[in-house]
Amino acid sequence: MKLVSYLRDGHDQLAILTEGKLYNTDQLHPELPSSMMMFLNYWDDYYPMALSCLASISGGRINSTHGLPLSAGELLAPVPYPTSCRDAYAFRQHVESARRNRGAGMIPEFDQYPVFYFTNHHGIQGPGDVLCMPDHFEQLDFELEAAIVINRHGRNIPAAMADQYIAGLMIMNDFSARRLQMEEMLLNLGPAKGKDFATAIGPWLVTPDELEPFETDCKPGHEGKSWNLPMYCRINGETVSSGNLGDMDWTFAEIIERASYGVNLVPGDVIGSGTVGTGCYLELNGTAKLKDPTASPVWLNENDVVELEIEGLGKLTNRIIREDSEFSILQRKKSS
Repeated sequence: MKLVSYLRDGHDQLAILTEGKLYNTDQLHPELPSSMMMFLNYWDDYYPMALSCLASISGGRINSTHGLPLSAGELLAPVPYPTSCRDAYAFRQHVESARRNRGAGMIPEFDQYPVFYFTNHHGIQGPGDVLCMPDHFEQLDFELEAAIVINRHGRNIPAAMADQYIAGLMIMNDFSARRLQMEEMLLNLGPAKGKDFATAIGPWLVTPDELEPFETDCKPGHEGKSWNLPMYCRINGETVSSGNLGDMDWTFAEIIERASYGVNLVPGDVIGSGTVGTGCYLELNGTAKLKDPTASPVWLNENDVVELEIEGLGKLTNRIIREDSEFSILQRKKSS
């Protein structure tokens, strides 16, 4: 099942997407909520009800005229108001390549436990324009990732049970201002200002039942579900990155176990996978420089169209827009 949040009468509206049309949940059944957050908070009650409604649509028992064409809806983030947003570091290939490119060996702690950082959950958005300040354009980057959202309360959740806490998967683009990120992390904190301005998720949330045909074995020595889902990034129509979600070393289940240790997870918490191997310009530029020291780095620019695609999860498209402001924290630092 694909769950979509879109803008309706100035508010977020939850809908089921099927056969190219959006069916408002509260119109499909009087007991279903109109918002994703309410759906997530009562997942065990509403999810079977929604599946039944989807079967009724597919079986012709609900008239297709009740659906809104997908193209007519202004899509929001599937979870428009997440309770938190964590982003993990789950792909060994990305970590290893990024460290190699800056002359560092692979860090052994990567194989001991999954790590993550908190980013700005108020910076979450869906498809569409991404507003960037002048400083963001100094080494502006995409990151090709997937994300999950938590669907029930939990604490100290073992990995063996953690997949039950996943409402579904979606695409994530963790936009990054690398100049800001690298400068602030010299002080051994962050990333913060290099990451907090925009994180795109979407275009919809795909529930695990729809992804069963893609399930595959996780890496040896790990635990939890894994999915064989090819991943791509295209900039202005040109493919610049490709990978596979099945290459995650740490599973989402293991990340949930780590995140919930001594901590309450709640419905609406979003957790990203981290960048797939080759899944950002920072890594790609470093690899190109190793092969050819004269290679020029490539970064995102104003009006670039960034399209992330993951098989089974759809396409997430964003356009980079310059925010109308001359204020610069980098310039203020230089002049102080």
